[in-house]
Amino acid sequence: MGDADITTSAWRLVEVGRVVLFGAGPYNGRLATIVEIIDHKRVLVDGPSKDKPVPRHSARLADLSLTPIVIPKLPRASRNGIVRAAWEKENVDGKFTESNWAKKREQFQKRRQLNDFERFKVMKLRKQARFEVRKTLAKISSKA
Repeated sequence: MGDADITTSAWRLVEVGRVVLFGAGPYNGRLATIVEIIDHKRVLVDGPSKDKPVPRHSARLADLSLTPIVIPKLPRASRNGIVRAAWEKENVDGKFTESNWAKKREQFQKRRQLNDFERFKVMKLRKQARFEVRKTLAKISSKA
């Protein structure tokens, strides 16, 4: 058998300073950072975001999604002021809103709010755009 080459840099590890996104519970859709690891299923999180803060509490890892954003060299069990200063220094909110993940979430939420007629209009616009693309592609392929 061949040797397996495993690189840990591509993995998202549960570590102090890792920014997480809540996927369930009362803080659904909010960002926080891991401040302390309690055990293999729970972590202590704190979210000092200005628009949607998350108070310091223990959270299940099953309810969290690990983001690629990390606050480097955050001391274990840091107090709220230290976490807030590091959060603002790293511009975590700005980094997340510029990510593709946040843009897809926003688009998904916008699509969920559409009513039946608005979904129909979106379908018709997509069909028109697809027709134009195929028409220009057929024109180019016929010349070749």
